[in-house]
Formats: sequence, structure tokens, C-alpha cells
Amino acid sequence: MGVELARLHARVNGLVQGVGFRYFVLEAAHRLGVAGWVRNLPDRQVEVVAEGDRARLEGLLAALQQGPPGSRVREVDSEWLSPTGEFQGFRITH
Repeated sequence: MGVELARLHARVNGLVQGVGFRYFVLEAAHRLGVAGWVRNLPDRQVEVVAEGDRARLEGLLAALQQGPPGSRVREVDSEWLSPTGEFQGFRITH
């Protein structure tokens, strides 16, 4: 069995801004070895786009559902897409 590459697009709702959520996602992405970005949205959600091994992305999705201490994740809307290979590393963006 080989590695199944995928792209995860997620929006996290709840108390997820002002609690270190983006840095939590950055650390999780680095630990899992996936590429992409995370950003705050004007509507107080956090958006994540990441690519890599599907199993590792599922680990990232589980981390998004948990969140860092001080956050309260109400809902994670996610979709699986085909990877584009456009990312080098993982970063916080605006």
C-alpha cells in the first residue's frame, strides 16, 4: 500500500481566535509533516488548507476538532479535495 495524497480544506467555528489556535495548528502540521496554511477569517472562524498523506491529514483534522487549551471548538466543516502540490511547508497567513 502506498501513500494516499489528499488536500484538506477546513473551517473551524467556536472560540478559536485570540487563543493561540493558529500556532497550535502550525505546530500540529509541522509534527505531522503536512504542508499548507492557516488563517483567521473576519467572521471569527479559522480556515485551514493542508496537503499531504491522507492519514496524516486525518490526524490534523482530529487536532482541529480538539483545539488548544483555552479554545472551544463548536464545529469543524471540512472537505477532501485533490492535492495540487502547490505548498512548500506550512505557514500562518492572512
